[in-house]
Amino acid sequence: MIEITSPPVDLRRQFRARAIPVFSGLGLFATLLLAGCQSPESLVADADEEAYQILDERRAELFGDQGKFRLEPEKATLRQRILGGETLGETPVGLVELLGIASENSRTYQTERESLYLAALDLSLERWRLSWLVSAGGAADLSGTGNSNTTASASADLGLTHVLGSGARIVTSIGTSLLRFVSTGDGWTLSNDLSLTITQPLLRGAGRRVTLEPLTQAERSMVYQVRSFERFRREYSVDVASRLYSLLQTMDELDNQRRNYDNLVSLRQRNEAMAAAGRLSRIEADQAMQDELRSENQLIAQEALLESRTDNLMLFLGLPITASLPLDRSEFERLSGDDQLIISLDLDRAVDLALAQRLDFLTSLDQLEDTLRRELLAEDATRAGLDLQASLLAPSATDQALKYDWRTTGWSLGFSFDMPWDRLPERNALRSAQISVDARRRAVEAEADGIVVAVRNAVRQTRNAYQTWNLQAGAVVLAERRVESSDLNLENGKASTRDVLDAEEDLRQALNSRSAALVDYSLSRLELYLDVEALRVDEDGIGLDPESLAKLGAGQEAEVEVVEQPEGGSEPVPDNSEAPAEQASH
Repeated sequence: MIEITSPPVDLRRQFRARAIPVFSGLGLFATLLLAGCQSPESLVADADEEAYQILDERRAELFGDQGKFRLEPEKATLRQRILGGETLGETPVGLVELLGIASENSRTYQTERESLYLAALDLSLERWRLSWLVSAGGAADLSGTGNSNTTASASADLGLTHVLGSGARIVTSIGTSLLRFVSTGDGWTLSNDLSLTITQPLLRGAGRRVTLEPLTQAERSMVYQVRSFERFRREYSVDVASRLYSLLQTMDELDNQRRNYDNLVSLRQRNEAMAAAGRLSRIEADQAMQDELRSENQLIAQEALLESRTDNLMLFLGLPITASLPLDRSEFERLSGDDQLIISLDLDRAVDLALAQRLDFLTSLDQLEDTLRRELLAEDATRAGLDLQASLLAPSATDQALKYDWRTTGWSLGFSFDMPWDRLPERNALRSAQISVDARRRAVEAEADGIVVAVRNAVRQTRNAYQTWNLQAGAVVLAERRVESSDLNLENGKASTRDVLDAEEDLRQALNSRSAALVDYSLSRLELYLDVEALRVDEDGIGLDPESLAKLGAGQEAEVEVVEQPEGGSEPVPDNSEAPAEQASH
């Protein structure tokens, strides 16, 4: 009879002694393997989340709440919808709506978004480098000689690295290895070890100034890019306004040409009737016909010019060239109006305001500080290397998972010294850094002088444009009066057909000159506000900073009108209101 009994106690202990360490080692290996299996989609989502958080924080700190930044529109763009068959409808599009379309569809705008996003990624990388960095790895293999001495092994390790502000570098790791001699039939042998090493620079590379420089520069570069993007938005709004006003000017000139043509047709018909009645010579009737044909030819050319400029606007906006975009003609009427601020503008205050507020100039000043810090880093690189190093190595007992005998732990404490005799690379780098500082100072001075000249010219140009526009408005009144007088005199036989034709042509040119002067004045004014950084773009549209306006006007208060954001706009868009008012404080 065979009697079945329970296993002896020593067998269970042996199982625990051998199996548990094996399972522990294999579990560590599997954990490391699974930890590295993150999908590309989840990685991209993590990158977006961190970058967006950085951007929203920085933009809010510098310019107030500007909404959430997104690299790509959350819905289909207007271009995509048009290509999909959507029509724009008949609702006129003004400057505010046009800027919303441009910010959503423009290729240039998207490129600037991407540059800003990439700067946020760079900053996240530098922050990551100063955090606790986790490294993990593993290996498994089977080896042998012929049909004997076959060995199976597996290993896994987990490490942590961290750099302190003082420059100290901490490296710690835990490693596990499994070994089995298959040919002998022995079980698995487990071993692991724990190590810790701390290295503290005492001379070269020591201190927060040197250690944190990459992070410092990344943080500052992030600020520069946010400024650059904001400056781009303001410049872009002026660019869009310029293109819109120019197109509206072309439309107005086309209307003037049509009016001139219609008047010449009426004049020709009247002259032919008078010539048939013997009240007018045939020569004068032919003169009217010649001018009518000339006007018709100009009308055809003006229509072709309008079509070409419309295509260019579609291209600039990133819309299909064939798209039909109805423009709000009333935008042209809003440009006119008296501007006492321009008349009372203080030139010296405008220059001081530009030097104090220009975003690009502020960045240049900060970049001068960057070159000074790089000079200090170059000086640090010339110092000798002296590091204090302490290390600890604790092996585990055989087949005892994570059980260490601290009595057998090894340790070391010592110094390492580095003093190369040849300092030529460091010498040259230091001298180059010093020269870069001087060059940057000159560049800042030159930029400041350029801003002074640009602002002074902008003030003069705006004032001149304002006066020219007023003069051209008066010239239109005189030209209209001359046309009426010439027509009346022709009826009474006191004027010739040529007098009427010349009056009509002068009226057309006066109307065109008034339109051109109005556009020139409006754009000069926007450029001036942009030069002194008084232009603001926020979620409500474009406006002027009240504090800046008060300084420009020698202390006089100026009210700013805020233009509402069009429904569905993806980015804050500006508008050219004549009297810009209320602006979010920055």
